[in-house]
Amino acid sequence: MTKNPKIDKATLVAFSVDEIGDNHLFTTVETPMKADAFKMTDHEKKEKIAFHFTEIMEVLGLDLTDDSLKGTPQRVAKMYVDEIFCGLNPANKPKVALFDNKYQYNQMLVEKNITFYSNCEHHFVPIYGKIHVAYVSKGKVIGLSKINRIVQYFAQRPQVQERLTMQIALELQEILQTEDIAVIVDAKHLCVSSRGIKDDASATVTNYFGGVFQKSDKVNELLQLIKN
Repeated sequence: MTKNPKIDKATLVAFSVDEIGDNHLFTTVETPMKADAFKMTDHEKKEKIAFHFTEIMEVLGLDLTDDSLKGTPQRVAKMYVDEIFCGLNPANKPKVALFDNKYQYNQMLVEKNITFYSNCEHHFVPIYGKIHVAYVSKGKVIGLSKINRIVQYFAQRPQVQERLTMQIALELQEILQTEDIAVIVDAKHLCVSSRGIKDDASATVTNYFGGVFQKSDKVNELLQLIKN
């Protein structure tokens, strides 16, 4: 996947955590990962997460001997590794087969209203909404369900919406070998609606328009198809 230019890390360290706050500073379109991120097995990760989540619950004053709570650390660990953050592991990347565009369909194909759930990397609370994807074939096509799977793969990790948008678009450009990709993400952030400003009405929209989608007529056509 193509990377965007990196921000000078010396510049980033000049800011404190409080100064950065909720600002979306990131050094690359790639999800920031440690070099040894997969040194531990999934089982080892679950054990370690469960141990530390037990500590968090105890610090909060919760009684882990209660029937409702005693299994929570293990449930959270399993959820983190096997479900909501499973997109961190490249082994879970969808296998995508390409097919010849036998119908010679040379107009845009739109997969709209793809439901996604992700998590904000700043507060580890949900981001959710709809994603619309469009592409114009350069000779190859992929199964429609694979578009959904690619969206879910990149959503299932701690995310920033701008990065999520770019990761989906760049991955599809690489798979389909075309610049003619459009991705629109319309999402609600619980870090905005359930904490902080507590604004439940606002939504955030990001987009990526590549190739022919940089032309206003194509963008207007796409937006009309999404609207209908």
